[in-house]
Parts: sequence; structure tokens; C-alpha cells
Amino acid sequence: MLRIIQALRNIFMSGRKGFEPHLIEFQDKIAYNFREPDRLIEALTHRSTLGELKPGEVGVTYERLEFLGDSVLALVTSVYLMYAFPLDDEGQLTKKKSLLVSKNVLARKAEAIGFKKYMILSENAVKGGVADQDSVLTAVLESVIGAIYLDGGLDAATLFIEERILNDMDEILEHRDHINYKSILQEWTQAKYRSYPLYRVKSTTGPEHDKIFVIEVKVGGDIIGKGRGKSKKDAEQMAAKEGLHKLRKSH
Repeated sequence: MLRIIQALRNIFMSGRKGFEPHLIEFQDKIAYNFREPDRLIEALTHRSTLGELKPGEVGVTYERLEFLGDSVLALVTSVYLMYAFPLDDEGQLTKKKSLLVSKNVLARKAEAIGFKKYMILSENAVKGGVADQDSVLTAVLESVIGAIYLDGGLDAATLFIEERILNDMDEILEHRDHINYKSILQEWTQAKYRSYPLYRVKSTTGPEHDKIFVIEVKVGGDIIGKGRGKSKKDAEQMAAKEGLHKLRKSH
């Protein structure tokens, strides 16, 4: 294993000790600092690099870490959904998880973080646009999750997944399922607090034909969200959405 890592380091690290500046930059982007550069190098290395090794050298790629990261992502997402939707049945939870960890969603997440710049590929793979492929972006994202899990444990992997993949869960699910935030908030508060959310109009502005409503939602006497809309219904939905985000973050 040491010979494998050393071969990669010789190719991609130019003999320098520790983390190269671009790897430090990548860690800043993902908000996680690895203990050793070797694990991160492996997580970013595409199999195309195997063709650039000298005779007798053995290389590693991100594929083993991808295998692990896929399982860690599935576990963390499943637990997150169990708490976020306490009254959903197995079929509903499965649909939501399938969408959140789909190739399309994960590729967009990797693209937004800027994975393409830091992937380690052969020269031919770079020219062939391999880094632009959704399957590759997804694979590298999952391999980084696997690397974080091995390096920092489940808590570190969970934090990364929640902050970088599940951070806009409602928007992703809304695009597919047209989520009713008021309904979900009611389910949440019933399950967690044995109470119901209370909505009240905070203010109304604008002429009669173009009013803007501002509504607050309370749970247990505490204001957990505010929403604006051109109808009470829309404003309540936005207040419920904000309230859900706050409750999930606190849990």
C-alpha cells in the first residue's frame, strides 16, 4: 500500500511533503481537513491514471472509496429522512432517498463545490472531458464521503453530507413532489412535541388588489418561522418551510 501511495505522490505531488496548495484549497471548499494527504489523493484519483504508471508500479483509484461512500451516504440520508418525515411510510421514504442520492443531484452537488478542478486524471481523460461526466462527478463525491468517513468517522461524514448534500433537501423534493410544508410541519410537531403549529398574521401591506401577507408560525409558544406571500396560504407555506428548516437544524 505504501508503494502504491508513493507512486501516486511521485506523479501528482512533485516530491513535496504534506498537502499541496490545491489540496488545501479543496479541503477549504468541503470544510473538512484530512489528517493525511494520501487518503484524499486516493479519493480524487480516476482510474485513467493507471495508464500513466511506470512498469512495475501499482496504482490506486477512488473506486473502493466510492463503494464505501455510497453506503455511508445511503445510511446518513436514511436516518435524516426518518427524523425529517416521522410519519412517512417505507415507500415514501424510499422515494425521497432515491431522489436525494440520484446521479443527477449528486453530480450537480459535486459541480457546485468545484470537484472538477481537483480531480486527478490522465492527460487523455482531461482532453476527453471525463471530469464533466455525471457518473464520474458522482463517483468522486461518493469517494470523498468514504474518505471522510475513514479519516474522521461517521460524525464527520454526517456533517459533510448534511451541509453539502441535504442542505436544500426541501427544494429538491419540492421539484418532484410539490411538498406541503404545513402538512409536514404538523406531522413533525405532533410526533416530536404532541402539539400543533399555530399561525398568525403579523402584518398586511399593499393595496387591496395586491396585498402582501406576513405570517408567523409558533410551536410551543416560540416563533420558529416567518413567511411572506400574496395570500395567507402562500405566506403560511413559507413560514412552515422556514420553521421546518429551523427544527431540523436544531435536531
